[in-house]
Amino acid sequence: MTIAPDNAQQGATHQYRAMRDFLESMDDTIPGKFEITKEGIVHDMTAGSSPHELTTLHLRKRLEKAMPEELVAHTGTPDVEGEAEGVMRHPDVMVIAWADMDVPGSFDPHTLIAAIEVVSRSNPDNDWVGKMRDYPLIGIPAYAVFDPRTGTGAVLTDIHATPDGPRYATRKDFVYGEDVTIGDWTISTDNLPRYGDRETREPKP
Repeated sequence: MTIAPDNAQQGATHQYRAMRDFLESMDDTIPGKFEITKEGIVHDMTAGSSPHELTTLHLRKRLEKAMPEELVAHTGTPDVEGEAEGVMRHPDVMVIAWADMDVPGSFDPHTLIAAIEVVSRSNPDNDWVGKMRDYPLIGIPAYAVFDPRTGTGAVLTDIHATPDGPRYATRKDFVYGEDVTIGDWTISTDNLPRYGDRETREPKP
């Protein structure tokens, strides 16, 4: 196993903290969502998109109907941070225990049961490529992707070691209209909104 020299590790940590400090200094002055990956800062302008926000809302409500009361499908702050890996992400929905939310600062990714993303219309590779790489790297055991562009998605589980780092070994694809299982809970994907829908639809929770 190759181990980076101490000065290289310290340099990477310093660079990560500098990016994190920069995002905090902006104090919500620029719209959108900012995240940090090994490639740098990712800016997603999807925030406020109606199909994206509606999908997030209805996934949260459907999951919380199925889950025990000690768990929550959380859609707010804070971020999920793996500082040692140089990754700070903000999933659209985080399945986590109430008890694990009572922490200062960012959530520990190892306490998440699942991360859920609704694919951005403006930057789909962030969800289908970047987060598919970053979430197993920081130890999130399940990752579900919902894509309003195509009405499809996937659930990824079973982190395993690869030459390129930790990756999900199991992928189950689905199409909207099918039931999907995330963790131990199965929810409907009926009537989730799509990008390009002209009519305003109110999906059933």
